[in-house]
Amino acid sequence: MHGEYKVPGGKLVAVDVDVEDGRLARARVSGDFFLEPDSALEDINAALEGMPESASAEQLAQAISGALDEGVSLVGFSPESVGIAVRRALGRATSWADHTFDVIHGGAVHPALNVALDQVIPEEVAAGRRGPTMRIWEWDAPLVVIGSFQSVRNEVDTEALGRHGMSVVRRISGGGAMFMEPGNCITYSLVVPGSLVEGLSFERSYAFLDDWVLGALADVGVRARYVPLNDIASEAGKIGGAAQKRFASGVVLHHVTMSYDIDADKMLDVLRIGREKMSDKGTRSANKRVDPMRSQTGMAREDIIDAFIDHFRGRYDTRMSDYTDAELARAEELMETKFLADDWTYRVP
Repeated sequence: MHGEYKVPGGKLVAVDVDVEDGRLARARVSGDFFLEPDSALEDINAALEGMPESASAEQLAQAISGALDEGVSLVGFSPESVGIAVRRALGRATSWADHTFDVIHGGAVHPALNVALDQVIPEEVAAGRRGPTMRIWEWDAPLVVIGSFQSVRNEVDTEALGRHGMSVVRRISGGGAMFMEPGNCITYSLVVPGSLVEGLSFERSYAFLDDWVLGALADVGVRARYVPLNDIASEAGKIGGAAQKRFASGVVLHHVTMSYDIDADKMLDVLRIGREKMSDKGTRSANKRVDPMRSQTGMAREDIIDAFIDHFRGRYDTRMSDYTDAELARAEELMETKFLADDWTYRVP
């Protein structure tokens, strides 16, 4: 059996392995990584020998780490990456190439409906009614979306919210507040089986799931990088941030919001925490904007989105799709009964 794992920003790790009586046998690790001394490769192979077939990527990594001397240098890969490659060889973990992704870029909807769809689409993927999905948000009204664990009182100035005709909705993932007006952000949600991030910590899975968007940004002329834990930044500063939720069903929701052209004065009027975060960035004067995507690309938002979709489709096996009537009906129900309801929105007052 053969498995491969490309370390984001690193090297390719490949593993060939057999299974005998429920244990790993004849494991051979290879790749374009760097390893000193050379003899450590045999130590890695030996550490895998006899491990239970059911061992997790973390358990395999621990066995490898325990077998290596203190002076061994692994460059471009890690014990964890070897463990993931083993799990892929055994069919316990999957790669991007193992899946066909639905790509959805529908019309503008009520912004809270997008928040509801982030619960509905994972339910559909878990039930097998839809494949892994990448969808681009479009919305027709301004909204502040706060993280699952944020305090409304601490994050949002409700008087300013009313002045600007905005509302606040709590999403199901953690992370920070999103200031969203039609046309000012680019937001996408990625829903994948947990097997795709098998063996990856939360921290590492963020970079892994957003590796494609760094390539998409390069296509539109933005040299971007991932900044742990969950930020995407360019040479000109932060572009966007990611949030994630892992469901008991085994499905992972990962979504990213990137600033296209935000009215900074309005954002700082509405978001309390934003005032502190932006206080040293010179954005308090009138008519200042947070526009990293617009200013760095010179492109219309719609053209950037098209470039993102083209990059994703060129990189992975995809099919264009749309929401089903059943998905929209379920999302509309959740929007009314949960996401627009005070008991959910103010569960952390």
